[in-house]
Amino acid sequence: MHTFETITDLQTLLQQWRVQGQRIALVTTMGNLHAGHLALIDTARQHADKVVTSIYVNPLQFGPNEDFTTYPRTLETDIAQLKQHPCDALFLPSDNEIYPRGKKAHSQIYVPQLGEILCGADRPGFFQGIATIVTKLFGIVKPDVAIFGEKDFQQLMLIKRLVRDFYFPIEIIGAPIQREIDGLAMSSRNQYLSAAERQIAPQLYQQLCELRGAILSGSGAIAPLLIQSKIKLEQLGFRITYLTVRKISDLCQMVDNAEQASDNSILLAAGYLGKTRLIDNIKL
Repeated sequence: MHTFETITDLQTLLQQWRVQGQRIALVTTMGNLHAGHLALIDTARQHADKVVTSIYVNPLQFGPNEDFTTYPRTLETDIAQLKQHPCDALFLPSDNEIYPRGKKAHSQIYVPQLGEILCGADRPGFFQGIATIVTKLFGIVKPDVAIFGEKDFQQLMLIKRLVRDFYFPIEIIGAPIQREIDGLAMSSRNQYLSAAERQIAPQLYQQLCELRGAILSGSGAIAPLLIQSKIKLEQLGFRITYLTVRKISDLCQMVDNAEQASDNSILLAAGYLGKTRLIDNIKL
């Protein structure tokens, strides 16, 4: 595995691969890798000859009161894991390499509507930071294909829109959510959970499964079912920021009743358990 800290050195190797006719895949991460990240790399290998993984904790996607300074950075462990997976190049840029004039002076990418709802409403500026760093990495690597996890489903849809709007010649592939044995969606932030909270956390997914079953087996309005599930989760200790059924096509259109629920609908949830923010989703 080749490791690069500068854009110039990385692009020199990428150009060699292109001359050889190699198809290149990109997997973007913020490090603290777990089995979910490694599954993205395995998926990338299925769609490309060469796989580039980036590790960069992007300051633009963290709000003033979020965990940028405490976000877990485990580079040595990350590198050891990547060496056991089909990763051909690792990109480890510094802040100065990504934002040479500083993040405040850097151009930013704004995606209206889709970037303003759900997680975008809960975390102002978050998706602007996501769109900016992904656009930069696309420009640096110029991959043929990029893999993103479906756990961050709104992020996946936003990146697909970004690629369409700017005519990037990049195939975007969503990889299925990787879960712990008890159903909890894998996330780097799960390690923030206390032992007691870790026992409760899988209930978010369990409630989504029960809610999907209730929606698909019934008829009439979905809102009362959502309220019941939210109450159950809050009684367990969650602070729910949203629990909703949306059309997959744009996530802006809500699904109001069971008759409207279809393969093009998705149930999404986000909330806090203690200080840990958890998100999850399940397709209908």
